[in-house]
Amino acid sequence: MRLCRFFICLSLIGLYFSVAEGVIGVNWGTMAIRPLPPKIVVQMLLDNGIQKVKLFDAAENTMKALAGSNIEVMIAIPNNMLAIMNDYDSAKHWVDTNISRYMFEGVNIKYVAVGNEPFLAAYNGSFINTTFPALQNIQNAINEAGFGSTIKATVPLNADVYNSPASNPVPSAGRFRADISDIMDQMVHFFKQNNASFTVNIYPFLSLYANKDFPFDYAFFEGTSKPIVDNGIQYTNVFDANFDTLVSALKAAGVPDLPIIIGEVGWPTDGDINGNIGYAERFYNGLLPRLARKQGTPLRPNVDIDVYLFGLIDEDAKSIDPGNFERHWGIFRYDGQPKFPMDLSGQEPQSNLLVAAKNVKYLPQKWCVFNPEADNLDQLSNNINYACTFSDCTALGYGSSCNGLDTNGNASYAFNMYFQAQGQNELSCGFQGLGMVTTQNQSTDKCNFFIQIDSPANYLTSTRPIFVMFSFILLILVMF
Repeated sequence: MRLCRFFICLSLIGLYFSVAEGVIGVNWGTMAIRPLPPKIVVQMLLDNGIQKVKLFDAAENTMKALAGSNIEVMIAIPNNMLAIMNDYDSAKHWVDTNISRYMFEGVNIKYVAVGNEPFLAAYNGSFINTTFPALQNIQNAINEAGFGSTIKATVPLNADVYNSPASNPVPSAGRFRADISDIMDQMVHFFKQNNASFTVNIYPFLSLYANKDFPFDYAFFEGTSKPIVDNGIQYTNVFDANFDTLVSALKAAGVPDLPIIIGEVGWPTDGDINGNIGYAERFYNGLLPRLARKQGTPLRPNVDIDVYLFGLIDEDAKSIDPGNFERHWGIFRYDGQPKFPMDLSGQEPQSNLLVAAKNVKYLPQKWCVFNPEADNLDQLSNNINYACTFSDCTALGYGSSCNGLDTNGNASYAFNMYFQAQGQNELSCGFQGLGMVTTQNQSTDKCNFFIQIDSPANYLTSTRPIFVMFSFILLILVMF
């Protein structure tokens, strides 16, 4: 049976070589309270000519929706599974379950992401000893399964795995971080041995966010009055400088021609004073045309760069530890509506603008808002905090789209986000008498009061309404 599946998979692979290198891909994350159904997302990808997608797992409903679409897929092994993948039998089982199976079912798998930014400095070395053995086992298991020539394992890494010394902060001085240099050396040579690629996530926005003295224009592509000069090369944007720092690090490690994939690059549209639609549009209007021109970078000129934009859709259940902007990276809203005009082809003038998701079902036109007749205002702060703990209130933060609301507006926004997350359960708009349901849209020019999509909840937001109802029923049963 395995032999039969193997030859069928080979025939499927032959159909999928039409996806060209350099075509723009997207990251499809699913950390949403009420995510769009995968079939709707796949159709949206097809309608927008998106031929490559990068996932953060290999969830069955997502993979089945991608089957037969011819969309090239990068599936992923989460960081918390890296230690398990250090056992070769476990790696073989994972490959059989998540590659052989889905290739047989018609999913066009091209890459496996082994972990996600596992060497991030914030992880304090948690995955340093497990990542490379997991990478080896997964690629070897892929090879053993017969897919080694077409499916490659890679490790999406944060750009903090390399740097230039403070004494010479230029791209040509790029080297891998001292604490992981030995592992990185082994890893890049393993990539070369298997004809695989180095995957890196580059975020100009984060450079701006992390350093208040960072030159603002340097995050974009129109040029700057203070470029970095390196051996006669002028670097006018941080994207090129960051990329070429990696190129120099690879050269120093003895693999100067190793292919590079940009696993994530993008700009958030809310949640920070510099995270807004205007700046996101400016960033993409600079990035996409240069990719279309195959401009490359000073150290790798005139080449296609394999790029995955981050991200496809907003994810309102993501952790906001890095910042409130984390839930607003999508080029589409939570419901599959484009946020701004955008042509992924990078052609100028723009002609093939983003197309919205089709057949999206919404909850009824109802909102939960602050009740102006309420008199227990001493409970307002606690109830707002509760609502925001179990929903997404990041748009209320400083510099964000709903930052201009008054106190009652803040309460209404928070109450409504919780109400929508709970599927408009009437019990979820109580807030000790402070909330009320209305059919009047409370949105302003800048602040959108959402109506959630009608889909099953993906992440538990709170059990309080259910608990209250259960307690009430139990009380009645006890009394009678």
